[in-house]
Amino acid sequence: MEIRPLLMCFALCAVYATSKPTEKKDRVHHDAPLSSKEHDDDTNFDYDHDAFLGEEEAKTFDDLTPEESKNRLGKIVDRIDADEDGFVTEAELKAWIKKAQKKYIYDNVERQWKDFDMNNDGMISWDEYKNVTYGTYLDDPESDDGYNYKQMMARDERRFKMADGNGDHIADKEEFTAFLHPEEYEHMKDIVVLETMEDIDKNGDGFIELEEYIGDMYNHEDEMDEPEWVATEREQFSEFRDKNKDGKMDKDETMDWILPADYDHAEAEAKHLVYESDTNKDGKLTKEEILNKYDLFVGSQATDFGEALVRHDEF
Repeated sequence: MEIRPLLMCFALCAVYATSKPTEKKDRVHHDAPLSSKEHDDDTNFDYDHDAFLGEEEAKTFDDLTPEESKNRLGKIVDRIDADEDGFVTEAELKAWIKKAQKKYIYDNVERQWKDFDMNNDGMISWDEYKNVTYGTYLDDPESDDGYNYKQMMARDERRFKMADGNGDHIADKEEFTAFLHPEEYEHMKDIVVLETMEDIDKNGDGFIELEEYIGDMYNHEDEMDEPEWVATEREQFSEFRDKNKDGKMDKDETMDWILPADYDHAEAEAKHLVYESDTNKDGKLTKEEILNKYDLFVGSQATDFGEALVRHDEF
């Protein structure tokens, strides 16, 4: 499969986006909410189901009997207990919730995997990715169609190496996921910041100045009054982005901007689930404690919410 047309499509989309002067480009990465539903346990546990399983997976439990739901939940508990010590901790629950919420990312990686794993060995080497993505350029490096493939390839290789934890130039599923979605991984944050700064820093001084910051969001080519949001962004830059007031953003200031320390929804939900289910108050959950509160974690076709509330009060 030749990926080069996709790269050209992405580039054209970027040009198209910046050609609309009143549209604002948003580079800030925010964690999505765990559910579109309201978190109100006095009414139902739908939010908790979505948070624990992901919205699509949560729907699959709605047609199950309580016994079937408990059985599936028990198997999930075994997967959450990463160290296999028989207990589920807040940290293990948080990690599970984050993974459940990122299912769409893993599904995306699965769809792309077969296109790059050319020898079907269950791994993707840098050479495999390079040959699939840049095959036409490698065959004819002198071709000129307006795209700097040499620069794009070098940038991809740098990111691939950052995602490749053991440095063997071969990516397993998790490493390839980090390569394709670096904003989701703590150890990839530096590369996200670096690539962002390279995109915006037009004069190449290693900083983002006010006009570069605004220029990345707003196309000045059309002679018209600036939208109000542009003036607001100028104020944001001066008052909040540029923390040391030197007129530009450095690496740390850029990270604070595009990767803000948001409220950790997964951590809050993990604490909530443990608090509601931990009958002996030892700070961790057994499988029995979780299954006793199965209706908090997962749904079923026969669960009556009024009866569920009574059972929760009894426990």
